[in-house]
Amino acid sequence: MVNMDQQKINELLTRGVDEIIGREELEKKLKSGEKLRVKLGIDPTSPNLHLGRSIPLLKLRDFQELGHKIVFIVGDFTGVIGDTSDKDAERPMLSRKTVKENLKNYKAQVAKLIDVKKAEVVFNSKWLAKLDYNDVGEHADRFSLAEFIARENIRRRLDAGARISLREVLYPLMQGYDSVAVRADVEIGGTDQRFNMLAGRTLQEHFGQSPQVIVMNPLIEGTDGRKMSASWGNTINFNDEPSDMFGKVMTITDDLIIKYFTYLTRVSMAEVREVESALSGGENPRDYKLKLAYEIVKLYYMAKDADKAQANFVKVFSKKEKPEEMKELSPKAADIISVLVEAGFVASNSDARRAINEGGVKINDKKVESFDAQVKSGDIVQKGKRFFVKIK
Repeated sequence: MVNMDQQKINELLTRGVDEIIGREELEKKLKSGEKLRVKLGIDPTSPNLHLGRSIPLLKLRDFQELGHKIVFIVGDFTGVIGDTSDKDAERPMLSRKTVKENLKNYKAQVAKLIDVKKAEVVFNSKWLAKLDYNDVGEHADRFSLAEFIARENIRRRLDAGARISLREVLYPLMQGYDSVAVRADVEIGGTDQRFNMLAGRTLQEHFGQSPQVIVMNPLIEGTDGRKMSASWGNTINFNDEPSDMFGKVMTITDDLIIKYFTYLTRVSMAEVREVESALSGGENPRDYKLKLAYEIVKLYYMAKDADKAQANFVKVFSKKEKPEEMKELSPKAADIISVLVEAGFVASNSDARRAINEGGVKINDKKVESFDAQVKSGDIVQKGKRFFVKIK
């Protein structure tokens, strides 16, 4: 049974939405009670999903809760090819082995936000791997090279003299054909996916289907203020431990509080407006950031986990004590650089060296002065104020 509640439909069409192509058509169908097939595809280019991915996934859940059929496409084929829609440089091809490794926990991560038992979860290698050169030629004939290079990030690369592979030109065809294969009525995706989703409309019309409505969500900044991206190491991941997730949320800049509440939680918009009013009135942003961190942790875990994460944060930051619980690590190497990387405290060796140079790394409360420092069993390694790990 499809829910036609007007208030819920209005929020569906506005919350976490940047643009809708075919809005009038979508609104009409939502009010008519027609059950829609709503598509979202994600490529497993990393083993972890981050909160930037939660924006379209939460929108997918909104459709699901209204009674529509959601189709989650795991891009096991497109993940090998690589999408450069949000990149300023060529994304390297991934090996099938790497994609397979990244896939191991994808479904479990997605299940934190949507009911996968009621969804269609499909792999696009099922249809894309069967296409031949005749098919690719037929699909490619629907588009011009001028349309592809008119995209902002592609134009920037061309102006800079950077290489653009023909492989990159083919990616929108594959994402577009996904919509044909699953007969999508609606596709959800970020603003960076605009061209790829429009390709779906073009190919659907070519194959005699009604063109899908496109619901585009905004992108979100990560812990360093840049767009959240695994390649920059500024992500908050679905699988982060509750205390780590809580602590990372607390590091965001104050100007992101309302955006995070709106896009990354399902706290009522009435309550979000109250928070916005309080912040505008000069109230302490930290109090509302604590609530935000609590709501985000509760979304991916349970209320008791959020309670514990909040208590742990207050203990470490307000009382300047060590957390009662901290993760343990049996590092493959004993040098501090390797430990910081393996613990996930930094994104790279160079980030680890930078943290040490800035005086932000300690072993058993003693500041690390050398890149060659070694750890042993029982040591407690600390980075900054909130990252702790006990060496096994």
